[in-house]
Amino acid sequence: MTVSSFVHLHVHTEYSLVDSTVRIRALMAKAAGDGMPAIAMTDRNNLFGLVKFYRRAIAAGVKPIIGADLRIANEDDPGRPFTLIVLCQDNRGYRNLCRIISRAYLEGRVRGEPMVRREWLSRESCDGLIALSGGLHGDVGHSLLVGHLDEARQRLAAWRDIFGDRYYLELVRTGRSDEEDGVQASLLLASNEAVPVVASNDVRFIAHEDFHAHEARVCIHESRGLADPDRPRHYSNQQYLRTSAEMVELFSDVPEAVENALEIARRCNLDLKLGESVLPAFPVPDGQTEEQFLEAEARRGLDAALEEIFATRDIPKNERGAFMAGASFAEGPAADATGDVYFSDCPNNRILVHRARTGETEVWREPSDRANGMNFDAQGRLRLLVKHAGARLGRFAG
Repeated sequence: MTVSSFVHLHVHTEYSLVDSTVRIRALMAKAAGDGMPAIAMTDRNNLFGLVKFYRRAIAAGVKPIIGADLRIANEDDPGRPFTLIVLCQDNRGYRNLCRIISRAYLEGRVRGEPMVRREWLSRESCDGLIALSGGLHGDVGHSLLVGHLDEARQRLAAWRDIFGDRYYLELVRTGRSDEEDGVQASLLLASNEAVPVVASNDVRFIAHEDFHAHEARVCIHESRGLADPDRPRHYSNQQYLRTSAEMVELFSDVPEAVENALEIARRCNLDLKLGESVLPAFPVPDGQTEEQFLEAEARRGLDAALEEIFATRDIPKNERGAFMAGASFAEGPAADATGDVYFSDCPNNRILVHRARTGETEVWREPSDRANGMNFDAQGRLRLLVKHAGARLGRFAG
């Protein structure tokens, strides 16, 4: 790595559907052509492009750095979450990042978007991760911008308690409102608190001329028109993949910010083994085989799903038990041919039908079991459906 090199550590790819037009193939071609030794992928709340990015980078001779642009829940203003950029320093950090993102999708959704709760982040859960402050969009940068210096110092201290020397104040110069004020305030805070700084360009598209295509994508997401004078302008035409020379020139007054980008790239050494299936030895309760435990878990999940279905479909409580107890699954060529799963105890000639391919579940009334090719035992349990039998059943509306 030469002094004139630079590594982009904050890059959204095509897998950030709402705000990036960066194609991974083109990204690697541009990075390799410019002689960049490494480049990061930091998509918004996801690692969907990891395998493609990792393979393309290796093939192009560029070191891949895996990370994510996390949305941190803002309790004071839920509609405006903070940003934290995290990069995997090693395999331990990668596993921790997977856990954090998974938890955000499972437990942290706010208005449909996965959010990371601040209390989830600790020294243990962030071990192996390097963090960038997120510039003005991070909590520290926001406090600096509004002049709450004590709050900025407190937030900085909290992050450093988690990340130690792996936390950097991010400096961004893309011509957006208040950005330079944020850079100067961050530099002052970094000097007073002995915190390292790092340069980034918050990349959303490859070339300068791609800005308008990027804005079209943003407008689609926001359901607005390009010519709408009232639509918010969150991005600038400077958020392209600047060359190393451009970044060195842009931060010529803060050379350590460029050097630290290279230093972070050196610190990130994630080694992934792709193409190998690794199945864990799954622990099961004493006295059960893996098959028995899987069946028990499947039935538990089914019961939970049925409870939700009954509630949303407004099925009377006095009829629910018949569907919940002793559910049996249809067997035979009909179930295999249609890809559907049918199950029910069929009280009052009712059938609960779950279509596996679409995930839909409906309650049907069976008007004539013989006419529709149905076969029930003495207890009314469905045993066999001929192919497409479901299409001949009348939807139960009562």
